[in-house]
Amino acid sequence: MNKRFSFLFAPWLMIAAQVAVILPTADARAGSQAAEILPADLPAQGKQVLLQIRQGGPFQYSKDGSVFGNRENLLPKQPRGHYKEFTVPTPGAKNRGARRIVCGGEIRNPTKSICYYTSDHYASFKRIRE
Repeated sequence: MNKRFSFLFAPWLMIAAQVAVILPTADARAGSQAAEILPADLPAQGKQVLLQIRQGGPFQYSKDGSVFGNRENLLPKQPRGHYKEFTVPTPGAKNRGARRIVCGGEIRNPTKSICYYTSDHYASFKRIRE
């Protein structure tokens, strides 16, 4: 690339990168209407885990119920300890896989909690509309 072209092109790349950071995708905005899923639309394992969450367990993995730190900042800001994460088993996976349900509030009470589903290990979330 010659110097003249790179001089003209570089500012546009910087602007595009900044806009991409400012404007997340609809799936990344967990609280938006576009990023929702009904319990019926969860995978079968997700439906089972959501039921177990509401019943208080038992859970398959020792990390289930541990604090989710929201380091990705895709969920609404809450004090540390508000969100708990639960594994949604992936058939054929040799580990916990990438699927999770993350809940905040009184997790055993659907009217006093909000849960989110991620199929891509926290890269995006969909609010579970109960």
